[in-house]
Amino acid sequence: MAVALSCEGLWKVYEMGDEKVQAVKGISLAINQGEMVAVMGPSGCGKTTLLNILSGIDDPSAGQVMVAGKQLFGISDDERTEIRGREMGFIFQKFHLLDVMNAVENVEVPLLLLGYSPDDARQKASLALKKVGLADRFDHRPSELSGGQQQRVSIARALVHDPSVILCDEPTGNLDSTTSTQVMDLLAELNQAGSTIVIVTHDDEIAKRCSRVIRINDGSIIFEEE
Repeated sequence: MAVALSCEGLWKVYEMGDEKVQAVKGISLAINQGEMVAVMGPSGCGKTTLLNILSGIDDPSAGQVMVAGKQLFGISDDERTEIRGREMGFIFQKFHLLDVMNAVENVEVPLLLLGYSPDDARQKASLALKKVGLADRFDHRPSELSGGQQQRVSIARALVHDPSVILCDEPTGNLDSTTSTQVMDLLAELNQAGSTIVIVTHDDEIAKRCSRVIRINDGSIIFEEE
């Protein structure tokens, strides 16, 4: 099976005065196409730092990340931005929707940045919103949507450009239990349709729905379970 996302020998060391803090310690892993993988661990264990490096938001102190066979570090910022824009989708705990835009305009943003025409971007964004069950909310701004609906918009935005992998940082962290289940049902449906998904979470119920769980403590992978 082809590998969608991998890393080799990742380290992240922060200098805090005279002290060096090792947030990520030599992590190597591979996420295959079509997997839905949970990354778990206690607060401060390094899982969010790892996700930030895997997504190209933060540079590692050492090591490399490959996305769809493309190197993410040791290249120019423009090249990295291009890879992130084409190969990755992102779902955040706080949604990060633009308040001045309605739902379909928010979903169009990644496509317009990639050079799609306005007409093509609108068509693909509309299809993505229909896929997440928001066909009747195209014209609604974030303030007019519930938390669950806002997260669905962010999911549509993450998948609209058909990325190789979708990276999620606590995607249900701001939602009640019923809405969390609905969002996870949607992510599971996307995974069954072929999307590769990596989820950082504290929630054991989310982990149970993933094909693999990677547990991290003190900056290292302590074990994996399938």
